[in-house]
Amino acid sequence: MRNRSVRSAGLLIMTGLGACSMAPQYRPPQVTPPNSYREIAGWTPAAPMDAVARGDWWRVFNDTVLDDLEQKAEAASPTLAAALARYEQARAVARAEASDLMPEIDADGSTSRRRVSGNRFQGNGQSVTYNDVSVGGSLDYELDLWGRIRNSVKAARADAQASKADLASARLSLHAAVADAYIRLRGLDAQADLLRRSVAAFDHAYKLTRTRHEGGIASGIDVNRAQTTLSNAKAQISAIANQRAATEHELAALTGALASEFSVAPQVRTFGAPGVPTGTPSTLLERRPDIAAAERRMFAANAQVGVARAAFFPTVTLGLSGGWETTHGNLLSTPSSFWGLGPLSAALNLFDGGRRRAQVRLSRAQYEEQAAAYRDTVLSAFRQVEDGIAALHNLAAQWHDQREAAQAAQRTSGIALDRYRDGAADYLEVVTAQTDALDAQSALLEVEFDRARAHIGLVRALGGPV
Repeated sequence: MRNRSVRSAGLLIMTGLGACSMAPQYRPPQVTPPNSYREIAGWTPAAPMDAVARGDWWRVFNDTVLDDLEQKAEAASPTLAAALARYEQARAVARAEASDLMPEIDADGSTSRRRVSGNRFQGNGQSVTYNDVSVGGSLDYELDLWGRIRNSVKAARADAQASKADLASARLSLHAAVADAYIRLRGLDAQADLLRRSVAAFDHAYKLTRTRHEGGIASGIDVNRAQTTLSNAKAQISAIANQRAATEHELAALTGALASEFSVAPQVRTFGAPGVPTGTPSTLLERRPDIAAAERRMFAANAQVGVARAAFFPTVTLGLSGGWETTHGNLLSTPSSFWGLGPLSAALNLFDGGRRRAQVRLSRAQYEEQAAAYRDTVLSAFRQVEDGIAALHNLAAQWHDQREAAQAAQRTSGIALDRYRDGAADYLEVVTAQTDALDAQSALLEVEFDRARAHIGLVRALGGPV
């Protein structure tokens, strides 16, 4: 009889492990990528790469200060720490859900000394004093006949994978934000240096004009025009200093430092022009962690539909218990042993006012929401890459034209000053030429640093180094 009961329990457990699932067949929406980007051509087969390390891609700029800032951000950024904590939470939830796949086993023991009345029911008039010692355990296991537990585990694991992808996305965004802010900071340093050199040139012109005015050669209008140009340039230096302070404070927050204790020494340098990548549309589906996260959340929502549908079927639970109990003699002996198979219970809700049907509709709507979010993420990714590649192309052409404009404006400024010194032109011509030269050189610097920032934006859009 005992062997037959054990075989029955084993058969029920095997049935539960091989039971069906109420989740719909998972079919993620298809977003067909173009054969090539509009800006570049080429194609490579897709292969999963969203978990691949992005590496220190910012080292392409060959700047030790930037390298140090990126390391500080990795170690101390509160944004990254929060993303890591969310990932650990998701992993813990997944482990907790997976524990339901295993039986729950409890152990218990007790000891007591009792005296029972001799006048108890069916007593013989003699009181009895005895010890009662027991040691045993119990097992409870829900037979997952309809896949409720397995789908819950699948959903929790998919959510954990999505959280891991979120962490990768947060790390990529953090490093890109630090690099972008640093490039902007160095752009402001370059603008400040240009203004200081311009102030020196404008001051020389102002002194020349004032000397000519004192000698009766130049008018007071020329002196005032020279003063205006000089003061405007000085005012722009203060404006640049204000922007630099704000950018420096932004870097402090990104690296987890207090703004009052953080500083980056000014440095005038340029960054090499990055090349245009030859990546292909399919690589987006491989590399972008946000796309991977959206797909995993869609899978989790699909599994939750199975959880909701399984609620229409009965919950079947198997119990086992056993141990040793004695009031005298050896506790761990065969006569002291006991065991029980059961209860084998089943519970089915017959009426809930439509709550389970509403839960199924809710789960299906949540899946549709996640599917739409996945498609939107993919489409946005393609748009961002097209924007980044177009920016690199157009900024390269703009830089060549702007460089020629800056060189021509600088030559014009020198010619105009020489003509004024020789008395062949008035100072208005000098002011106009100097202002044009400053504007052209400032625009050239802006384009140079915009090209570096466009490279960073493309790294973020492609989900890693280009």
